[in-house]
Amino acid sequence: MLFSDQLVLIRGGGDLATGVAYRLHQAGFPIIVLELERPLVVRRKVALATAVLAGSVQIEDLHGQLVHSVAEAEQLVHSETVPVLVAPDLAPVITHLQTPISILVDARIAKRNIDTHISQAPLVIGMGPGFTAGVDCHAVIETMRGHSLGRVYWAGSALPNTGTPGIVAGKGAERVLRAPQAGKVNWQLAIGDSVEAGNVIGDVDGVPVLAPFAGVVRGLIAAETAVTPGLKIGDVDPRGIRDHCFTISDKALALGGAVLSAILAFHNRQNRV
Repeated sequence: MLFSDQLVLIRGGGDLATGVAYRLHQAGFPIIVLELERPLVVRRKVALATAVLAGSVQIEDLHGQLVHSVAEAEQLVHSETVPVLVAPDLAPVITHLQTPISILVDARIAKRNIDTHISQAPLVIGMGPGFTAGVDCHAVIETMRGHSLGRVYWAGSALPNTGTPGIVAGKGAERVLRAPQAGKVNWQLAIGDSVEAGNVIGDVDGVPVLAPFAGVVRGLIAAETAVTPGLKIGDVDPRGIRDHCFTISDKALALGGAVLSAILAFHNRQNRV
């Protein structure tokens, strides 16, 4: 493979991070995805993070597999399977890797820089608000929907977080299902089910979670997850196209292409020196 010696660590296995993994895997990069022990991902049918709880996940032609050690992850990186490792802290992973990291992508979309440093890899890429290119990382990817989506910044930062989801078919913040109280989530419906306004989708310790409008349930956080009030726990798509729930989104693919572009641009610059 053309990039077989360029090991990529992707922090985060949500739906947008999965778009990045999909693009890079297709291009031939060896990848390890790092996730939390209990991922809070909503779009579980298109997220490699799902492998943490399910053991494995199939997303279109991309296969993800939970691994239990860095060594096991390294054994899979040159296969057709993307290894997913529970590793909330990066340092132990770097310590135990036999292969040097070439590229680190912070795709957790936390809207802030949690613990990423520009010195952690030869190329460090931050996705979304919270990163400053040239300070925290080498490049920043714009994640906000609109004209700037997918732009690569080699200086400065992405647009600030608005706190409001992008508009899809005329629906914005109302697309998101949020926890009405602290507790554990239980679902009566599943991802891909059609709903009408007011339908009960599930509950948080007995307090119902209702469909805000007619559409299809595009995402639900894993059942039995302990949540805090206001946490995003689901997503209803007003377009009502069931297939969208099980395929990588246009936004995720655009961001994956942006990361791939940033990597190639970086290598081109290095070759000119």
